Amino acid sequence: MKSIVISSAIVALLVLSGCGDKDPKVDDSAIDSSVSQEVVQEPSSQEIAPVQTETVSSSEAAVMSDGASQETDTQAMMRVEKELLTIYFDFDKFNVRSDMQGNLSTDADVAKTKAKDFSIKLEGNCDEWGSDEYNFALGLKRSNTVKMALVAEGVDASRITMVSFGESNPACSDKTKECWAKNRRVDFKLLP
Repeated sequence: MKSIVISSAIVALLVLSGCGDKDPKVDDSAIDSSVSQEVVQEPSSQEIAPVQTETVSSSEAAVMSDGASQETDTQAMMRVEKELLTIYFDFDKFNVRSDMQGNLSTDADVAKTKAKDFSIKLEGNCDEWGSDEYNFALGLKRSNTVKMALVAEGVDASRITMVSFGESNPACSDKTKECWAKNRRVDFKLLP
């Protein structure tokens, strides 16, 4: 009992004596007296300089118009990208279906002619069945199959990159067989 009373008294003393002066004290002697403090004043309306205009020469205008031509390159790339057809796959398969051979030949022709100035990114996708790891691997196998088919048709392999989205990029989110079939695909994206 004695130890509880003594402990309580010690805690009370610590709590009451621990609270000191809250404001910190600054030692003014440490401040260099040679440093002067300047007061920043707002400029008056009379001190504001008038707006200056500048003319653009024709050579500078040509430099500025390069951005516009770059925009048309992007528009051309998007237009050609719309001509590339999606390749669909059967459930749990990564071989190109016989009904997709025509789409693949069309894509190879577009890649060799209209898209010859662009890189091609193949995006492999899967339905929601299977583990994440399995679907990422299957999406990459599907992309690789399409890449090998494009190379066999004469597209330069160095222009083609691959990525797998697994099941994370669905084209359709309904819980039907038709919707799942739309998600088993390889999409084409063009890169500058």
